[in-house]
Amino acid sequence: MEDTLDPEIAALLGNSQGESSDVGEIEDLPIEEYTPDTIPTNRKSLFSKSVDEVVNTVKSRSIHEVDLTQKGFDVIENPLSSTPTQIFNDQKYYKIALTGENQSAQRVHQLLTKYLTCQDPKDRAVFRQQIVTAYWELLRGMVGKMVDPGTPMPKRMMVRYGVILPSLFKQETKEFFSKINIDNKTGEPVLYVDEWFKEIASGRMNNSATDEKKQVKAANMTPDQAASAEQARLMQLQSKNSGKMQSSENVLAMKENERQMLETELFNNIKELCAHQPLMGYEPHTAAYTEIQRKQLPVITDLLHRLSKNDKELSRALEDFKEAKTTYDNVQNKISAGGGATLSTNDTEAVKIEYETVRQMAKMTIGRRGNQFPIFTREFYHCTERGTGTRENVLEVLRWIESIDPGVFHRIHKNIPNRIVPYVLLVPTYGDRGFCWEPFDRYNRVTSRGRIVVPMYPKDLTIAVLTAVADLRWQVAKEKASYYWMEEGLTGQYYQHFDQMKLKGDVKEFFIEDYILWMTKESTGVQRLDKDVRGIFWRNMPYPKELKEDLRKRSLVYDELCKKDANREMSDGY
Repeated sequence: MEDTLDPEIAALLGNSQGESSDVGEIEDLPIEEYTPDTIPTNRKSLFSKSVDEVVNTVKSRSIHEVDLTQKGFDVIENPLSSTPTQIFNDQKYYKIALTGENQSAQRVHQLLTKYLTCQDPKDRAVFRQQIVTAYWELLRGMVGKMVDPGTPMPKRMMVRYGVILPSLFKQETKEFFSKINIDNKTGEPVLYVDEWFKEIASGRMNNSATDEKKQVKAANMTPDQAASAEQARLMQLQSKNSGKMQSSENVLAMKENERQMLETELFNNIKELCAHQPLMGYEPHTAAYTEIQRKQLPVITDLLHRLSKNDKELSRALEDFKEAKTTYDNVQNKISAGGGATLSTNDTEAVKIEYETVRQMAKMTIGRRGNQFPIFTREFYHCTERGTGTRENVLEVLRWIESIDPGVFHRIHKNIPNRIVPYVLLVPTYGDRGFCWEPFDRYNRVTSRGRIVVPMYPKDLTIAVLTAVADLRWQVAKEKASYYWMEEGLTGQYYQHFDQMKLKGDVKEFFIEDYILWMTKESTGVQRLDKDVRGIFWRNMPYPKELKEDLRKRSLVYDELCKKDANREMSDGY
């Protein structure tokens, strides 16, 4: 069958009879026959199934609440929906996605039409470059609408996946995307772009960190500016105190659990100690303590000492929690009095700022020489289903990473490791590297989530996530060491190795590449790292005990490292 112009574009180009499209007047263009290399050839009929309603699942917990009791990621039983959505089969998808937008929608439509129908490779390259700028301008006006529950799904899918024209799918790819879960049923802070803007616009998330803007002096502020600045200061103070309160409550809970365990053990020992055997023939007298009971006496004494120590620590923890809770409540009352308790339904200014940040994030996943094309097309999409950066696939990679590097999401506060999973933004780009945007909130270093970014259509999803996690590892360790990051901790030890080897370039990039080898090769017994680097990673990012025992059986190199572990455990510090 002879290929013809895609029906969706043809409908929007049908102006010769005086018809007008919903995205503006489109001038008639000479349309050449499409070739397989330049235009989609899928002409299969649409599915005959009825459109299913997408049911919003209520999450058991908010993604913004850090649960310090959670020890790992849950296994995802159903990574794909059993009921495919029919959104991408809607013949009006393209028109709905562009309808009601600004003039950039008209611009994108014209450029996309020329790009898909052009036969000259040089002209196609020009149109392709022009689409990049026009598309991002189109998104500028769309992202603020993501908070509105009435926003049509084609607009959401366009922002989420970059899908502006469903006919640019291959049929099997369209079926796969139709099965991706639309809602976040995992409860984890992994967000698509449309969800990210929704959380920003609603006020549930703060803007991603950027360079500090020049502050207006208080004397030059208008009353409204002064009130806004005071509210912003209170919000920052609340965020900081929120971390202190949550951390102190976590310490208090740990001490309470410790007390309960000690009391249970003490009760059982005393119960056994008070059980006396009768003396046959000398009733009602009973026997003296048995040898086992005598051994329980010093154990009971030790338990009493431990309970006394626990009580002092618990009392301090309780006072710290009360103080943090009082401060938090006072700040909250001031915010409420200032009218800041109610979140705005759509903070347009915050969305505008975040839009520029997300655009920069997208560029960083691609790099200077990468493919900047922002629209989903089978011409550039070459991922497998498991290699596509969906929420469920990324969580599976994160679960695998944490199984090998258990402390990857831990931040130490008062010698207590708190597991804090960062926000993960999934951007629909053809980039290959993820990265860490910020290791934690600048105003709450204790329990706030960091932010990492992962491209959705990379060559290798595992590597893309690993680069983001490695960057997070580096930045958290660097912030912890502060001014001494070149001397202390993980970054200090690695930098000294970097300096001794006289390596040239960005030390963090070397660390990221070595971390990838640590996770993908060394964890399987394949020795690819320098001996010193292996030792640094072994001490600072230790494998689970089971994996260590398995590795020591494979090579004397790992056996020697395990012996050093044992020696350090017997010494003053590890």
